[in-house]
Amino acid sequence: MVPADPQPFDPLPFDSLPFDSLRSDPLDAVIVVSFGGPEGPDEVRPFLEQVLSGRDVAQSRIDTVAEHYHRFGGVSPINAQNRALVGALRAELAAHGSALPVYWGNRNWHPFLTDTVGQMAADGRRRAAAFVTSAYASPSGCRQYLDDIARARDAVGPEAPRIDKLRLFFDHPGFVEPCAEALRAARVHAGPDAPVLFCAHSIPQEMADASDYVAQLNETAHLVATRAGSPSWRLVFQSRSGRPGQAWLEPDVAEVIAASAGTHRSMVVAPIGFVSDHMEVLYDLDTQAAAVARSAGIEMVRAATPGTHPQFVAMIRQLLDEVTDPTAPSLRLGHLRPRGCGAGCCQLVGLDRPPADPGGFHTGGAQPLGLGLGLG
Repeated sequence: MVPADPQPFDPLPFDSLPFDSLRSDPLDAVIVVSFGGPEGPDEVRPFLEQVLSGRDVAQSRIDTVAEHYHRFGGVSPINAQNRALVGALRAELAAHGSALPVYWGNRNWHPFLTDTVGQMAADGRRRAAAFVTSAYASPSGCRQYLDDIARARDAVGPEAPRIDKLRLFFDHPGFVEPCAEALRAARVHAGPDAPVLFCAHSIPQEMADASDYVAQLNETAHLVATRAGSPSWRLVFQSRSGRPGQAWLEPDVAEVIAASAGTHRSMVVAPIGFVSDHMEVLYDLDTQAAAVARSAGIEMVRAATPGTHPQFVAMIRQLLDEVTDPTAPSLRLGHLRPRGCGAGCCQLVGLDRPPADPGGFHTGGAQPLGLGLGLG
């Protein structure tokens, strides 16, 4: 493998950042928005039914994915990780003199986003900023969250607070630096000559074409590799699903590892597509990809995700500062121009609601379902 440079791209049209009336309507809350996941064996089936509501998925496939969760006691770690993030953010804000309350709502499991927005309305909140636990642009990792926030506000009614999404953070030093720190630690264990596989959730090529997903991933990988002193790296993907013959982003991480048998004794897998060690990291990488590596005679060393790293938590506060303090800098690394989230971003023509699924479902039809993007 050879070093890869960030790929050039043509930015898509997008609206300007929506925080345009804070002087007359200041922020009075923050909400962390994530995917959600079951927290016990009895919750696995209801959770999967919630994710797949209205979709025709074979029962055998649901059984297979349910077993992924039962392998870990029926518990996805994502909710515990989000509780820890919310607690760390509250402490970070308080330490810097901010009294903004921090709420938390999920798309697919308790606490549901609609319930949280209802609580915010009951508490008298009128204007909130949303931190979404997805660093990159895509119809499922960005656009769907905007749509879900809008649906939650509609369900609550006219008393619902206005909620604007904070910008994507793929190029923020508070995300890049913890990833680089984790990569340096992994390379100490794997050896300085071990190649690095930067891993992210695969998505259909048509979704990639509708966003800057690949360009942003390449940018993050380049930034992290440079700071970690990793001369040999490659961007790979995981968790592909969908009907056979449909074009998805490649190469697959397991296929790259298997093809490296006899060439490398160790490899580092750095999951830069994810912000915490949830199910798609624990199962798809630490279980499945690790098994492929053992069969190939390769030691796979997996780099940590940011989780509640102090710099990552501080990043959320800094993203808030960007929109509330006109003197605060916009902290960015790399060369991609700033982008906002609005009505024109990450729009996939012909797919009103990009599907999301935590375990690689597919129906055999035209619309793929394996698009959890590391949020389950």
